[in-house]
Amino acid sequence: MRVLLIHNKYGGVSGEERMVSRIATLLREYGHEVDCRFENSLSPGAGLRAKGKAFVQGIYDWESVQRVRDWVRAFRPDLVQVQNLYPSLSAWVLPAIRQEGIPVVMRCANYRLVCPNGLLLSHGQVCERCISGREHWCVLRNCEGSLPKSLGYALRNFVARTRRLYRDNVTLYYAQTDFQKKKLMAGGFPASRIEVIPNMVDTSTPPRETQVGHYVGFAGRGSPEKGVAILLQAARTCSDLPFRLAGDFWRMPEVAKVKPDNVELLGHLIGPRLEEFFRDCRLLVLPSTWYEGFPGVAIEAMLHGKPVVCSRLGGLPEIVDDKVTGVLFDPGNAADLAAKVERLWNQPDLCAEMGRAGRDKVLREYSPDRYYERLIAVYGRALELHGTLAAQT
Repeated sequence: MRVLLIHNKYGGVSGEERMVSRIATLLREYGHEVDCRFENSLSPGAGLRAKGKAFVQGIYDWESVQRVRDWVRAFRPDLVQVQNLYPSLSAWVLPAIRQEGIPVVMRCANYRLVCPNGLLLSHGQVCERCISGREHWCVLRNCEGSLPKSLGYALRNFVARTRRLYRDNVTLYYAQTDFQKKKLMAGGFPASRIEVIPNMVDTSTPPRETQVGHYVGFAGRGSPEKGVAILLQAARTCSDLPFRLAGDFWRMPEVAKVKPDNVELLGHLIGPRLEEFFRDCRLLVLPSTWYEGFPGVAIEAMLHGKPVVCSRLGGLPEIVDDKVTGVLFDPGNAADLAAKVERLWNQPDLCAEMGRAGRDKVLREYSPDRYYERLIAVYGRALELHGTLAAQT
């Protein structure tokens, strides 16, 4: 099969970027011919002219439509998979692909189809005001902290929705969790055209049985919606337990000043240092206060045989089975988090038992081979559905 992957990169490297690359590699390993076409987003220091151009491009850009049409005609794929299209491409590339007679599969790595900023998050709080065609709330609440940016986000969603650019031109969508699928359905997308494919993690060389570990770990983006403030409150309560936080905290510079003495900031870790971090922690905490997509750190920790303590929020309970592969706590409740961390910490045998259950689940459900099985089934259904729809027109 010939697959064209189209994605507009974000300003910095993210889990979404890594997953697109992993999908391309996986397809090639299984013998498919893959062409990746990745556009670049604005750099953080972009000037007003560049930002103005991005504002317009996100709504409609004739050049990007022609560019994508040229990609399709040059490569002649059997199928196109798209992910993020903003700001350099816009949703107007979708009808151009469909007009070339090619089915489109869209990986929904966030909530962009029903929320202008893609997060269902406004000013640090979960927000669902824009679902079902109420994009004006993004402007009224100034969700991006910049009226021009909030307006641009709202307009491009409004245009895509009212012109049915996604609904009429994407053959199949695939979400990462059942929770995310339900949010897309709430936004008017048909359940019959939404599949679910959880993320994957490299299981080719699963870590050996590891020690119980000697600290409570956190890994991820250091930003408010990740529940960092809740984690620090819990750490302050569990003053006799060591906490180590892996990640950049430039979005929250105050963390270094207000953290209790039992919290150590490790900075951004990659490669062997990140492997060592997972190996040496006793449990991982994921205290998010927003609807996570599918956090890779959760299944990385589980692969390393570590239980995960996470918020009972969004799709997280689909990944972490309460009292089996980890423990769920009430989102935003630092006291509940502290109590559950301390209880689990004091039961190392239970940590090991949950860790084994987590590793078994990862090897069974989140391996690259399992991802491929699900993905190729979605591709097959998209090709079949596209043929049926073409015959009807």
